[in-house]
Amino acid sequence: MTGDKWVRQTHRWLSIFFTVTVLVALVAVLQEEPPEWVFYLPLLPLVLQMFTGLFLFVSPYVARRRRVQRTAREA
Repeated sequence: MTGDKWVRQTHRWLSIFFTVTVLVALVAVLQEEPPEWVFYLPLLPLVLQMFTGLFLFVSPYVARRRRVQRTAREA
C-alpha cells in the first residue's frame, strides 16, 4: 500500500472512530452527571483527522508541481 493510500485508509478509520466517540459523548450527556473527560474524548481523532485531511488536500497539488518541475528539467 502506498503512502497516499495508507493515509486515506487511516483517515477513513479515524472518521469511524470519531463518529463512535461523538455518539458515546452524546449518550453520556443523557446521564445525570456525565464525567467531564467524556466531552474531550472526540478531540483526539478529530485532530488526527485534521492532519490526515490536510495531507490529502495538499497531496494532489504537490504531485502536480513535482510533475511540472520534472518535465521542465527533462526539456
